[in-house]
Amino acid sequence: MSPEAIEHPTTGPGAGRGRRATRIGVVTSSRRNKTIRVTVSYMVRHPKYGKYLRRRTVLHAHDERNECRDGDVVEVAQCRPLSKTKCWRLVRIISRAPQEKGGSA
Repeated sequence: MSPEAIEHPTTGPGAGRGRRATRIGVVTSSRRNKTIRVTVSYMVRHPKYGKYLRRRTVLHAHDERNECRDGDVVEVAQCRPLSKTKCWRLVRIISRAPQEKGGSA
């Protein structure tokens, strides 16, 4: 392995960041400029009865290029607060939602 290929922990990409929390969810709203709303769903077991309950967390994330659409599956990472409710940023789009047929109803 060449010395150039080895990433140095203090000078390589992402230096000083450590490991950031990431979540995978579905875009539920992309109407605002450079902001998306992502819903992260998960299951949790009831402590007494053992039944699995469906829970969700709604995150507001920064989409710099306005490339997300409703229904896309995306990965978001935690970052510094960008506004009152927005402290996540878009990392990548995992899968695209099917394109809606254009036409007036």
